[in-house]
Amino acid sequence: MRPSPEYLQVVNRHRLWSLARRYWFDAVLIGGIGFGIAESTVRQNDRGGPQGPLWFDVLAILATVLPLFARRRFPFGAPVAVGVVIALSSFVDKNLVHEIVPPIAGLAAVFLVGMVRDRSQAVAGLAAGVGVVAVAAYNDPTGGAANLIFFSIVSAIIWTIGFAIGRQFHAADEAKERAARAERAREERAQAAVADERARIARELHDVVGHSVSVMTVQASAVRRLLRPHQERQREALLVVEQTGREALAEMRRMVGVLRRPEEGPALAPQPSLEHADKLVEHAREAGLQVELSIEGTPEQLPAGLDLTAYRLVQEGLTNALKHAQASHAEVVVQYGEGYVEVTVSDDGHGVGSGDGGGHGLVGMRERVSVYGGELEAGPRAGGGYRLRARLPLS
Repeated sequence: MRPSPEYLQVVNRHRLWSLARRYWFDAVLIGGIGFGIAESTVRQNDRGGPQGPLWFDVLAILATVLPLFARRRFPFGAPVAVGVVIALSSFVDKNLVHEIVPPIAGLAAVFLVGMVRDRSQAVAGLAAGVGVVAVAAYNDPTGGAANLIFFSIVSAIIWTIGFAIGRQFHAADEAKERAARAERAREERAQAAVADERARIARELHDVVGHSVSVMTVQASAVRRLLRPHQERQREALLVVEQTGREALAEMRRMVGVLRRPEEGPALAPQPSLEHADKLVEHAREAGLQVELSIEGTPEQLPAGLDLTAYRLVQEGLTNALKHAQASHAEVVVQYGEGYVEVTVSDDGHGVGSGDGGGHGLVGMRERVSVYGGELEAGPRAGGGYRLRARLPLS
C-alpha cells in the first residue's frame, strides 16, 4: 500500500525541520562568506575599508569562516584556527578587521571555544581570543587601548555565555550516557538472569527426565531377565532398549555437567512437587508471614517437569512476599481445571515481585512458564498488594 500524500507531506516537513535545526549555523556561515567577499570587493581601497590586495582579502575571508564548518569534529582546533587567521591577516591588511565578517566570526569562535567539554581547553581558548584581540588592535592604525579593553570584555562575556551553555549541554550528555549505560547494564543483567535460569531449568529437567529414563532402563532389564530361553528376539530388543537408555543417561549426565556450576553437586534428593506446597506454606508461616493455602478442583497427577514448575512458582511467589513485598498476609490458590492447573499467589505488600537473586524472579518464572506454553500474569492488585498468577496446560 502506497503512503498517502498527507503522510508524505508530514514526513517531508519533519525532515526539513530536522535539517534546518542541524544546519542553520552552516547556512549562516555560507551567507557570511558571500557577504564578506561582496563587502570587501565593494569597499576595496575606500577610506577605512580593506586595503587589499583583493585576492588576499577574499582568501582571508574564506580562511576565517571555513574552519567553523569543522567545529563538530574539531571543537577546539576550529575556533582557534579562526583566531590565528584573523591575527595573521591583520599583518597584511590592517583594515580587514573593520569589516563585519571577521569580528563576528571571531566572536563566534570565542563562543564555541567556551563550549568545549575540556575546561582547560576552554580557558586556553579564552586566552587565545584575548591574544588575537591584542594583535589586531596593535596592527589597527585606528586602534588603541580603548578598543583592546572593549573587545576583550566583549570576548570574555561571549565566552562566559558559551561556557555556561556548554556546561549545561555536557551535563545533559553525561546524563544520557549514564542512562544508556544503566540500560545496557540492565539488559545484560536480564540476559544473564535468563541464561542462569535456563541452565537451572535444564539441570532440574535432567533430574526429572533422568529418573524416567532410569525407570525405563531398569524395567527393560528386569523384563529381559524374565524371558524364557526361546524368546531370543524379544531379549535382543529389550537389550537394545536397555543399552540405549544407559547411553542416554550418560549423555545427559555429561551435558548437565557442562551446565552445572563448580560449587554445585549433583542433586541426590528427589525433585519437589506441588504436593509439597504445604511445606512451603509452613516455612513462610514460621518466617512471620500469614499464609492461606486453598486447593480448588480435583488434584491429579501432573507431569514431573510441569509439577516442578508449579512448585517453583509457589516458592518464588512466597519468597517475593517475604523478602521484597514486606507483606504480612498472603494467599496461595492451586486450581485444577479441565486440562490445566493454575497457581495464584497474592499478598498485601508493596513489592514489585522482580526478585533478582540468583537468576530467579519474574524473568525466571516467565522462562519456566514459557517452556510449557503457559501464561503468566504478575503485577499490583487493584485493591492493593501484588498478585502472581500462572496457568499451565496439562497437554
